[in-house]
Amino acid sequence: MSADGAGRVSPLDELAGLLRSEGGLIGAVVADPGDTPAPHGDAAGDHALVVEAVREGYLQHYGDGRVVRSDDPDLALLAGDRLYALGLARLADQGALEAVAELADLISLCAQSHAEGDPGRAAAVWDAGAAAVGHGTTPEHEAAKAVWRGAQ
Repeated sequence: MSADGAGRVSPLDELAGLLRSEGGLIGAVVADPGDTPAPHGDAAGDHALVVEAVREGYLQHYGDGRVVRSDDPDLALLAGDRLYALGLARLADQGALEAVAELADLISLCAQSHAEGDPGRAAAVWDAGAAAVGHGTTPEHEAAKAVWRGAQ
């Protein structure tokens, strides 16, 4: 388990512990993230956990997870959906409705990018969306989302 200089547990370790405590099929395939870097967004507190949960969900759908590790593609897809739902529910519970909308946009625009064979755009969407979840949107970000929605 990794912690920062102040003894706080990393968001990835917190996520791993949460998933283990839920048990079930997903809890059984949770790995120790160790020193896995978590460079996706600079949100703090529970928003950091939300961003990392959604990032892990994204990786279950389109790559290799850092926390949930399974050779079963069906379980990976299920875990990805569960992690997306976890992030959305946490934000909704906080009443952060603007952040919920940003997170939903991030998920849908990443899926669109991958469906259109543009993983580079998905990476750009991810970076901008994670920042918007943690810090709010800007007119420039809204304009970029409009362009990404129309890209094909």
